[in-house]
Amino acid sequence: MSIKTTFAVAALGLALALPAVAQKKYDTGASDTEIKIGNTIPYSGPASAYGTIGKAEAAYFKMVNEQGGIGGRKINYISLDDGYSPPKAVEMARRLVEQDEVLFLLGTLGTPSNTAIHKYMNSKKVPQLFVATGASKWNDPKNFPWTVGFNTNYHSEGKLYAQQLLNGKPNAKIAVLYQNDDYGKDYLAGFEEGLGDKAKTMIVARATYEVTDPTIDSQIVTLKGSGADTFFNITTPKFAAQAIRKVADIGWKPVHYLNQVSASVGSVLQPAGLDKSVGLITIQYLKDPTEPEWANDPAMKDYFAFMKKYMPDANPNDANNTYGVAVAQLTMQVLKQCGDNLTRENVMKQAASLKNFQVPLALPGILANTGPDDYAPFQTMQLVRFNGKSWVPFGEPVEVK
Repeated sequence: MSIKTTFAVAALGLALALPAVAQKKYDTGASDTEIKIGNTIPYSGPASAYGTIGKAEAAYFKMVNEQGGIGGRKINYISLDDGYSPPKAVEMARRLVEQDEVLFLLGTLGTPSNTAIHKYMNSKKVPQLFVATGASKWNDPKNFPWTVGFNTNYHSEGKLYAQQLLNGKPNAKIAVLYQNDDYGKDYLAGFEEGLGDKAKTMIVARATYEVTDPTIDSQIVTLKGSGADTFFNITTPKFAAQAIRKVADIGWKPVHYLNQVSASVGSVLQPAGLDKSVGLITIQYLKDPTEPEWANDPAMKDYFAFMKKYMPDANPNDANNTYGVAVAQLTMQVLKQCGDNLTRENVMKQAASLKNFQVPLALPGILANTGPDDYAPFQTMQLVRFNGKSWVPFGEPVEVK
């Protein structure tokens, strides 16, 4: 099957003529020939593993352009390195909005970085579209009507793990490692809410780390010493791999929950050691390229063909790449809905008007839905466990808000 099957369908109308009767409306960053999109992402620094997301989005838009663009317009995607530094993210966002004059920002990554530009983007009334973070604050259309998330909600994910623990291991002694910022605290807050009154007794140890720390080895040793038999690992990829490896190396054998943002087999579990990752529990809402279940899936076949042609030096088994493509696919749907009305207001209106859209690389039945009072596209999660080769689903998909 060629790349032009599922992916062309996902792009929904690339090069198709739009209704002649529609009056064309443009804001800064859009014209008859171009749609200018901005992005900041850490190509360097402690979260540089996520940089491949920006590369995947750029490659996808290159493919779209080669197929004729969207409504005859080419995507001009400008992606800048913010090093996972909030001050740098502010600098880059201002440049993209005020100098490069993009129509909107897409997929800016990280809770701290997006928090730093949150008020600025909304004051400028420039869409902050499909931010690459699951913090609950992105679903606040009343106070921040120009920001919409993409990831499933961190707070809800933490809550789901807690509920699963209460059902299956109600007497667990839990240790938590989390990044000392809004991202880590959001996960922890959801987890504690899910445990309810039992959080005070079930969580026996907490440890934090800073993104500038070289390792988290000492924290893992301390957490093991607490006597915990369950571990909630709230870390970004570099530290997630370190934690998985250290837990195994010191002979600690807890029930190990890993936050979804670091659950890539290619960029986290392989560096940590697949044998050391057996038994890890996380959630999914997107298809994982390592899972045999998707070997004959048309969307996944097209994804691998896309990676071979447009990102030949990248790891196709890195779930960050499937994530980047999925974001680009949903963005194409929004632009298709915009038609010839490419104003910032309409981009935001369409991003908040998604109805049962099946992103090709999302799990079947996990549909993107947004509304004027609810900006969270994905609210259904599937618990999965790692078997040494791939993630295996268990239980039924759960909608958690």
